[in-house]
Amino acid sequence: MNEKSQTGQGQVKQNKINLEKVEHALVVMSGKGGVGKSTVSANLAASLAEKTDKNIGVLDADIHGPNIPKILGVEDQLLSGSENRIEPAKLNNLRVMSMAFTLPDKDSPVIWRGPLKMKAIRQFLNDVNWGGLEYLIIDLPPGTGDEALSIAQLLENLDGSIIVTTPQDLSLLDSRKSVNFSKKLDMPVIGIIENMSGFICPHCGEKTEIFKSGGGKKAAGELGVNFLGTVPLDHRIVQTGDDGVPFVQQYPGSEAAKAFAGVVERFEEYINRS
Repeated sequence: MNEKSQTGQGQVKQNKINLEKVEHALVVMSGKGGVGKSTVSANLAASLAEKTDKNIGVLDADIHGPNIPKILGVEDQLLSGSENRIEPAKLNNLRVMSMAFTLPDKDSPVIWRGPLKMKAIRQFLNDVNWGGLEYLIIDLPPGTGDEALSIAQLLENLDGSIIVTTPQDLSLLDSRKSVNFSKKLDMPVIGIIENMSGFICPHCGEKTEIFKSGGGKKAAGELGVNFLGTVPLDHRIVQTGDDGVPFVQQYPGSEAAKAFAGVVERFEEYINRS
């Protein structure tokens, strides 16, 4: 068992993928579901796209629950390309690839084991015509399973991971596992984002800490990683996700949009220093 496992890892290392036209690639992870990770991924990508003329890529690596096309409003686009290259979906200067584009209909489940998922992720990285990208944001499913391991082992030029958590203890417990997963695989941890950190009432302006607050910053300090910032709850995020319009583009003056912009500034500073 150990010998086979080691041999398999050796083969993966020999076949690593280097996306030469991608300046920076990073993964967005969470230790558990329900923390708004895909919404964070989509809006970080949209924030990056707003501040640059270069192309930004979003790879939805959640094979079983691909939500990025819905959030970005490209779910009805049809893929095109040649035998060897797939053209990603496009939204202005965003380039998007997801398992959702390959399913016969929106209700079709993907019932695959690890090897098939790894093959699909390799194709998404290697066979998609990403072109020149300033950033490739890779949205991973919750946890530290096949998809996260595949990306970490396959992609050579990976800048690191961003961990999304909510403030309560259960979420923080699992986010610590994502940090340690990254460290075990020698993948730099770019930092932790605390999502759903307080709700500001649109009527009276009072802030209510529905899931507490401050836990993400505390965990980052204890684990010795960067804290990238907090993103507050905004009731309009639900509507924009359902409508397929990036929240940061629809409500650029909101506190949440400003928070996303701040997170982008901080992780760009980290990457440029590295």
